[in-house]
Amino acid sequence: MTTPLSMGHRPITCFKAYDVRGELGVDLDADVAYRVGRAFAQARGAKKVVVGRDSRESSPELATALIRGLTEGGADVLDLGLAGTEEVYFATGHFGADGGIEVTASHNPISYNGMKIVGQGSAPLDPATELPPIVELAQSGEFAAAKVGSVTDFREARDTYAKAMADFVDVAALRPMKILVNAGNGTAGPTFDAIAAELERRGAPLTFVRMHHDVDSSFPNGIPNPLLPENQPRTSDAVRAEGADLGVAWDGDFDRCFFFDETGRFIPGEYIVGLLGAAFLEKSPGEKVVHDPRVVMNTRAMIAEAGGEAVQSKTGHAFIKRKMRDVGAIYGGEMSAHHYFRDFFYCDSGMIPWLLVVELLSRKGKSLADLLSERMRLYPSSGESNYRLTDPDVSIARVIETFAPQATSRDDMDGVSLDFGNWRFNLRKSNTEPVVRLNLESDGDSDLVQEKQAEIVAVLQG
Repeated sequence: MTTPLSMGHRPITCFKAYDVRGELGVDLDADVAYRVGRAFAQARGAKKVVVGRDSRESSPELATALIRGLTEGGADVLDLGLAGTEEVYFATGHFGADGGIEVTASHNPISYNGMKIVGQGSAPLDPATELPPIVELAQSGEFAAAKVGSVTDFREARDTYAKAMADFVDVAALRPMKILVNAGNGTAGPTFDAIAAELERRGAPLTFVRMHHDVDSSFPNGIPNPLLPENQPRTSDAVRAEGADLGVAWDGDFDRCFFFDETGRFIPGEYIVGLLGAAFLEKSPGEKVVHDPRVVMNTRAMIAEAGGEAVQSKTGHAFIKRKMRDVGAIYGGEMSAHHYFRDFFYCDSGMIPWLLVVELLSRKGKSLADLLSERMRLYPSSGESNYRLTDPDVSIARVIETFAPQATSRDDMDGVSLDFGNWRFNLRKSNTEPVVRLNLESDGDSDLVQEKQAEIVAVLQG
C-alpha cells in the first residue's frame, strides 16, 4: 500500500482546452512542470513516456522538471531532447509508449511556454474525462509513492522518424526542384536536415535553400509564426530572389507547415487542405476528409469533385484527431496550417505536407500557382483577423443579432458560422489566446468579402 506524498495544494492555471499553455513565472514554472509530470504518470498509470522540447530558452529547465516528475511517479522516460511536437507523436506511437509530452509554446510570445500531451497511440486526451484527473492531481499534490523510473537518451529515434517521413513519398516520382525552407530559428532545422539527408540517400533530385535555419532561443528574426502577415515577406522575397519552385516555412515546434508558390505568394492554409484532400482521394477514392468550420467552401468543393466525403469537426488538434479516428478519415486539415494523417497515428505533421506537395507538383508537372490560383479566385477568403474586445460574449451576441435574421443557415459547432448562400463567416473565441477570430469567404466575389468584413467588424467593435 502506497503512502500519499502531499506537496500542498497549488492552483494550476496553465491547463487550457486540450493542452498546457501559460506565462512563465505566472502560470508555469519548474514546480508546475514537475507536478504535471508526476500527475500524468500517476493518473494514467504510465510506465513509459516520451518527452521532447522545443528551442525556447525556458524549455530545458521545464523539461528537466517534467522528467523528474514522470520518473518519480514511476514512469520510464524516453528523452528525445530538442525535438518537434510531431517527433514526440511519432515516438509515442511507433515505440509503444503510454504517452508523450512536448514542452513547447509553439508560436506564443517568448514569455510563454507550455506542453502538448498525448496518450497511448498518440491519441489526444479527452478534455472532459481524461485531462481533469491530471489537473486535479497536479493541483492537490497528493502523489502516491512509486518506484523511481529511468531516463533513456533517445535522440537516435530521429533516424527512424526521418525514414518514416521519406516513406510518405515515391522518390522515383520526384522531379528536380529547388525549395526554399525557413525554419524561423525554431526547432525545425535539425529535424529537416535529417529528412533531407534521408531523401538524398534515396536519390531525391531536390535542392534546398535554408533560411533562418540555425536553432536560436533568442529568435533574432522574431517568434516563428508564418501565419502573421508581417512575417511572410521575408520568405516571399527569398523565394523570388532564389528563383525557388516552392517556399516552405514552419512555426516554432513545426507542427504547422506554410507554403509560398514560385511567385512568392503566401498560400492560405484552407487551399492546401483542399489540395491535399483531393490528392489523397485520387489515390484512395471515396475516403473521408475532416476539416474545421472556419473556411470551408473550397475544401468542400474540392473533396466533392474528387469523390470524397467532407466531415466537419470543431477546431483544435484534439477535436480533429478524435473526429478522424471516429470516422476513419484518411486526412484532416485546418486553415491554420495543421495537417493530420491517418498513417501518422492520426496526428498533425509539419513535414509530411511539404513532402506530399512536392510529390504532387512532380506528378502533375505543374507549379503550386498553376494548381491553386483558380481555386483562390473561385473561393476568395478574408484571412483570419483577430480582435481583443472588452466583452467578447456581448460583442459576438451583437453580431449574431444583426446578421442571423438574414442567414440561410447557422452552425454553432465552433463559435458561430452564418451562411448567406453566396458568402459566409465564422466568428469564434480562441482556445489559446484572449481574442475573437473572424473569417469570411464567398463564392467568387472578393469585393463582397471585403464589404461584409467591414460591416461585421463595425458591429463587433460596437
